[in-house]
Amino acid sequence: MRKFFGTDGIRGLTNQVPMTAEVAMRVGMAAGAHFLRGDHKHRVVIGKDTRLSGYMLENALVAGFTSVGMDVVQVGPMPTPAVAMLTHSMRADLGVMISASHNPYQDNGIKLFGPDGYKLSDEDEMQIERLLDGEPPRADPAHIGRAKRIEDARGRYIHAVKQSLPQSVRLDGLKIVLDCANGAAYNSAPTVFWELGADVVAIGIEPNGTNINDRCGSTAPALLQETVVASGADIGIALDGDADRLIVVDEKGKIVDGDQIMALIGASWARQERLKGGGVVATVMSNLGLERFLESEGLRLERTKVGDRYVLERMKIGGFNVGGEQSGHMILSDHATTGDGTLAALQVLAELVRADKPASDLLHLFDPVPQLLKNVRFGGGKPLDHANVKAAIADGEASLDGRGRLVIRASGTEPVIRVMAEGDDAGQVEQIVDMICDAVRVAAGD
Repeated sequence: MRKFFGTDGIRGLTNQVPMTAEVAMRVGMAAGAHFLRGDHKHRVVIGKDTRLSGYMLENALVAGFTSVGMDVVQVGPMPTPAVAMLTHSMRADLGVMISASHNPYQDNGIKLFGPDGYKLSDEDEMQIERLLDGEPPRADPAHIGRAKRIEDARGRYIHAVKQSLPQSVRLDGLKIVLDCANGAAYNSAPTVFWELGADVVAIGIEPNGTNINDRCGSTAPALLQETVVASGADIGIALDGDADRLIVVDEKGKIVDGDQIMALIGASWARQERLKGGGVVATVMSNLGLERFLESEGLRLERTKVGDRYVLERMKIGGFNVGGEQSGHMILSDHATTGDGTLAALQVLAELVRADKPASDLLHLFDPVPQLLKNVRFGGGKPLDHANVKAAIADGEASLDGRGRLVIRASGTEPVIRVMAEGDDAGQVEQIVDMICDAVRVAAGD
């Protein structure tokens, strides 16, 4: 049973377990001890987003890692994919990103990457969990680790991201509004697009420790929509707090979600004979319209559980190089080991340049099937095991009769049952969702 690790590292409200300085130091000790393998001098790369609590957690992690004999390289505020990239390129044994992604500033989290730049396996996380309950061996005084802050890390990441585009692709003439969510990419992302020739209108680039994701970024795109229309921009790009997800806005201010972005990149790469695996990997939450569009292009959609780690696992097993989530995580494994919003945005912009069409013509490749998601909070027990809930789900599936989908699951982070349905008839979808939610509420009250 996991005590600390969730679906994406460790996350919670700061100064409450598990997001305390004490737990962070223990995580550093446990993860450091787990990755002490061989006789070489061991090294960990630590990055963070712009949350106020990042200072506290970073120093606690440094103390933990150095106490077991690991050297620490601190890179400061950097996107999550930058930490993954630097971990691999610097031959580090471990990478750490301090971030709660799209959550408000009061939350924070710890994401761990292995020496290959990929998020840790379930087995590694369980081993670290076990060490957290014990007392990892400390280094003797002569072998305590050192900590060093490097100043050119941002430049290394910017160079790597730009390398994902052919030299022939330039962004000259494109006016882009870029919302960095007052987060980790507030400096690197505007530089990437500017260096490639774009006219960049940057917003969400004044972090103060408490304004990350605050009415800005990929989870709150209203400001981006307004700014795109008001400034006459060609396109808008929104990242989240740690810049591993992307939402796009066309020149008319209409939102383009991750499903449409996957459709664009998947179909484009297939035409260029760059797509691997014969399709795209997404989660059960991706719209049925994406699946139908890909089928019309002779491609398939592979679905996984919710979580970018499961998308990546399926990509590696099946040899795919494009995957993601409706929420905007885009994993392009030819160029990165985890989701990278800036890198994915460059692929979208490259298509905009090649097509020479307005974003509104290029980015809406299919009409989404009506989809509705509702959450039901419960106090305890397992409502999904109740006979009446199972009967309601069976009735819903029978009503859809193969012309839609149901996804009912318990949240991995809170006591909530998520009920999602989609189908061609919006009224029918709403009726089915409400019926199942009512059954869950009754079961939860038993």
